[in-house]
Amino acid sequence: QLQLVESGGGLVQPGGSLRLSCAASVFRFEVYTIGWFRQAPGKEREGVSCIASSGGSTNYADSVKGRFTISRDNARSTVYLQMNSLKPEDTAVYYCAIVAFRRCTLSPRDFNSWGQGTQVTVSS
Repeated sequence: QLQLVESGGGLVQPGGSLRLSCAASVFRFEVYTIGWFRQAPGKEREGVSCIASSGGSTNYADSVKGRFTISRDNARSTVYLQMNSLKPEDTAVYYCAIVAFRRCTLSPRDFNSWGQGTQVTVSS
C-alpha cells in the first residue's frame, strides 16, 4: 500500500531554515515525480516545487525561487525540501504528493497520492 509521510515541520523565526522530508513506501520510487504543496488557512492548495523521476528536472513557484531547494534520494525513497530565508507568508501545512510517469508539474490535480501534511509556522 502506497504511503507518504512528511516530517520536519515546526516553528521557525523569519529568516530561518527548515528541511522537510517526504518518505515514500512505494514500489519503484524512482519512476515517480514528487511534488511539494502547501495550504494556508482560507487559501487554496498551491504548488511549491516538484522534481521529476529522473531527478534532473525541477520546478519552483515564483514565490520560493532562490530560497527553496528540492532534492531526492532514490535509495532512501525520500524527497527533501530545503527551505531557507523563511518568511511569515510561508506559513502553511506542507504536503508531498507523487505520481508515476509524469513530467514535473505544480498542479495539485496532476497528483494522485498525498501525505498527511506537516505544519510550518514562520513567526517571531
